[in-house]
Amino acid sequence: MGDLAALTPLAIAVLALLAERQMHAYEMYQVLLQRRNDRLVKVKPGSLYHTVERLTGQELVRATGTERAGNRPERTTYEITTAGRAALEERVQAGIESYEYEYPLFPVALSEAHNLEVMDAAERFRRRLCDLDEELAEVETTIADVTERHVPEPFWLAAGYNRAILAAERDWLTTLLQRIESKDLSWQHRKNK
Repeated sequence: MGDLAALTPLAIAVLALLAERQMHAYEMYQVLLQRRNDRLVKVKPGSLYHTVERLTGQELVRATGTERAGNRPERTTYEITTAGRAALEERVQAGIESYEYEYPLFPVALSEAHNLEVMDAAERFRRRLCDLDEELAEVETTIADVTERHVPEPFWLAAGYNRAILAAERDWLTTLLQRIESKDLSWQHRKNK
């Protein structure tokens, strides 16, 4: 079956789609975009096709047929295998129960923010705060949409999680900016000589 850790977020998304029904890769891409899953995993057509090929090589999915519509290229339809279902379930279980630090860029940039002039840093924090507000508004819209359409909450748990994470970062940044502006936070900028 292969190493479960090798199941990337995109591989998990592909297996989950194929657990719903057979699809060709382009259809998977369209469904991921339609469901806004591109907010959860990096979805690019090339990487999606590569992921499907890799999963096929690992015997987690298999081709079930090829079709051509009009002048379009041939499209191969895939289905999840029994091993694929087991791998999906095991990876989701491990992803839920075990915390794994993912090394995002923002904490690294924060740890080096003292290399900027205080007003430059504050302006950049304000821009990030605006971006966070936009992201939060988009998540709120998505949640309102799925709630209105009566989509069962287990299908959009990630949206609630993203809302909480975005709100927490927004609140933390708001406090940081207040501390910078009130000079409650002493800013030790190292100047180049």
